[in-house]
Amino acid sequence: MRRIPAVVTTCAATLAFLVPAGLAAAAPASPAAPASPASPASPAEQSYTVVPYENVKVRQLPTQDSAYLATLTAGQSYTAYCWTHGQTITDHGYTNDIWIGFADGFSSAVYFKGDQYANLPASAQC
Repeated sequence: MRRIPAVVTTCAATLAFLVPAGLAAAAPASPAAPASPASPASPAEQSYTVVPYENVKVRQLPTQDSAYLATLTAGQSYTAYCWTHGQTITDHGYTNDIWIGFADGFSSAVYFKGDQYANLPASAQC
């Protein structure tokens, strides 16, 4: 009997959330929930669609120095759950400390279409 290593199973599960929304038939293209104090809301709560205007990294925590989890593709729609304050980011003439919360991690709102919260309501704070 041949066993499949847990690493292979974990890698396959990790790759599943990298597929942009609309291409995945069964699951939304958003990372899964991190175990941090500022973790995003559970999927049972309100979700929002966000679109990055360039490729953007998803980090475990709302800081550039946090562990890299995935890259979201520019122009694709993704499911976000909340926003939080984190490291201040300046790029393309924009500066803010708002990070968008996905099921698995966070990305700086500087890279998303919309307002300073990537069009999430002010009430959607993590």
